[in-house]
Amino acid sequence: MPEVSAKAYSYRSDPAVPAFDDSRALFVFDGVCVLCSGGAAWLMRFDRRSRVNFASMQGTLGQALYRHYGVKPDESYLLIMNGRAFTASRGYLELCALMGGAWHLLRVGALIPERWRDALYASIARNRYRWFGRAEYCARLTPEQRARLL
Repeated sequence: MPEVSAKAYSYRSDPAVPAFDDSRALFVFDGVCVLCSGGAAWLMRFDRRSRVNFASMQGTLGQALYRHYGVKPDESYLLIMNGRAFTASRGYLELCALMGGAWHLLRVGALIPERWRDALYASIARNRYRWFGRAEYCARLTPEQRARLL
């Protein structure tokens, strides 16, 4: 399930999806998962050019996008980029391409068959609360990072 969009910018014509700034990529993550919110905070720190906006899947926008694309919240994050939606390992490869610079080196992961990458991703996603825990909503984000949340 790497790309979940059938048509670019389809969310714009869905009245259930609130309007948002889609001039930058949008990373929708699990705001109560320690691994996920920590990963979003890490990405915010290294996204010095502010190429990515963020939203929690627990928020109104996140929930609407998950419903629009038919993604179950326990399955994956969402990366909305250029009107297209990605999940699992493909989303991370697209994110690395967007970030540029040294991030391109991580795209070597594309050499691993997608089915294997996604199986590993699914295993981590299924066990993330047990392995990493839950925290208060976006607990690992600083006030400056919280300001980047849509």
